[in-house]
Amino acid sequence: MVEKACTNCNRLIEKGNTCDICKNNELTTNWKGLVVIYDPEQSDLAERIGVATAGRYAVRVNS
Repeated sequence: MVEKACTNCNRLIEKGNTCDICKNNELTTNWKGLVVIYDPEQSDLAERIGVATAGRYAVRVNS
């Protein structure tokens, strides 16, 4: 299964055609890199990339 990335928030989506976080329906399979955020409140990386919700995110998304 090819995961899709949201072009708005970079969240990786396994099923469906809508992002769980921002409800965007513009998804792409053209992404690179993977970051897993477990505790966004304590994560410097989550703060740096603007993530407030735990999950899997693409590092780079090309629409």
